[in-house]
Amino acid sequence: MIEAAQIRNFCIIAHVDHGKSTLADRFLELGGLKQRILYEQVLDSNPIERERGITIKLAPICLEYQLPGNHRQIFNLIDTPGHVDFSYEVSRALAACEGAILLVDATQGVQAQTLAHAQVATNLGLTLIPVINKIDLDYANVNQTVRHLVEFFGFRESEILNVSAKTGEGVEKLAQEVIARIPPPKAIEQKELRCLVFNSVYDAHQGAVAWIRVVDGSIARGDIVKLAMTDVQSKVEELGIFKLNRQPVPILTAGQVGYVVLGLKDARLVKIGDTLTGMAGDIEPLPGYQTPRPVVYLGLYPASGDDPQRLRDALEKLALSDSSLIFSPEYSSVLGQGFRCGFLGLLHADITQERLEREFKVETFATTPSVSFAVIFKDGHKEEIVSATKFP
Repeated sequence: MIEAAQIRNFCIIAHVDHGKSTLADRFLELGGLKQRILYEQVLDSNPIERERGITIKLAPICLEYQLPGNHRQIFNLIDTPGHVDFSYEVSRALAACEGAILLVDATQGVQAQTLAHAQVATNLGLTLIPVINKIDLDYANVNQTVRHLVEFFGFRESEILNVSAKTGEGVEKLAQEVIARIPPPKAIEQKELRCLVFNSVYDAHQGAVAWIRVVDGSIARGDIVKLAMTDVQSKVEELGIFKLNRQPVPILTAGQVGYVVLGLKDARLVKIGDTLTGMAGDIEPLPGYQTPRPVVYLGLYPASGDDPQRLRDALEKLALSDSSLIFSPEYSSVLGQGFRCGFLGLLHADITQERLEREFKVETFATTPSVSFAVIFKDGHKEEIVSATKFP
């Protein structure tokens, strides 16, 4: 059984294109997966991620890092997106960790999302390790980047590490600093089970698959568990950890990150931010997440011949792992029945439409994007309008 003291749960946060996924590749090599890496950015498993060269979904993996003296350390590493449209993915990953590597490109310095992600991590009480990447490039400005990290975040120069995720320089020292600086999870195996659902996906054969961080207690195959928000009870059909693929294990203990299959075919029953508990009495749920507020709205309508119900089913399954996506029915006299959808940005909307076509074979038409409007009526009451058809 894995002791909590052996575990380090951490993620990599940075502005877009600062080298998060490449650094994750180097950690995979340290964890003994070098021979199995056939391409770069291996955690960017979605074809859209690989084609566009960006991370759009958080990606966890469990690594074993061997220390001198035959001591084993478990790294639960979560790679995260850098683009502002997917910042909600970062906040969910941070809530499952005790620490984060704050990665900064030495050729670009501190950027907007560097500041935004660091603020979220600090508010959650995580330990930050500042790391300067791309030091192998001729035009890297390491000294200026160090000054910015000291000025903007208050780090001491001695805390800042230099690496090249491309060549691997400095990565082993970084791994040792992860062990030294990031605390192990404060987990109590003897307490009643509480797991944070930090993501979920839909599997055509297994139904909803919840990605969990075991906060207290332990969970095993065959256990009867309950989801706090929906009060749904279910039997654990399978659970496991994240390697390059999902790897089943008989038990997950306090502090571990993994997945659980509950045999639920209704995707709406598993909600991100929910608490998975045992059946013993009243158990206080975990805080969960603040629901993100969409900033861009547009209508999605099925292309010719497509059934609106197919589009609804696809949107529900997408929303299972993307709770920042919201939608409601909308009717157009020209396009027929469709859905008004809210997104965190235009890239988020574009990616969603592409995923509908690729993953669910549902082609859509999209209307012109708009923002929400606050309408104040003569009697003084205020309403938020997200569609032109709703204007009074």
